[in-house]
Amino acid sequence: MELTIQSVNFDATEQLKAFTEKKVKKLQRFSDDIIQAEVILKVIKPESAKNKDAAIKINIKQKDAFANKTADTFEEAIDLCIMAIEKQIIKTKEKTKENF
Repeated sequence: MELTIQSVNFDATEQLKAFTEKKVKKLQRFSDDIIQAEVILKVIKPESAKNKDAAIKINIKQKDAFANKTADTFEEAIDLCIMAIEKQIIKTKEKTKENF
């Protein structure tokens, strides 16, 4: 799986990049068909609460999965995105099983 991490309006720390990579790679438990993952991390308004935005797009052979969440920390936003994408992958797998 190819992974791209972009940080907008700030420089992501190595710790944040490692956390993101670890979380995204865990998605491979749900599908071996993941080709590419793209993560975009943004700081919306520096002074406000819930100003960390994470968007994750996963390319799977059958379909794409996408989630965009905003939270107080990037880790929390990434966790929310991963949960949403897990559900999408499971749904896609169930639909492809029904078609066989």
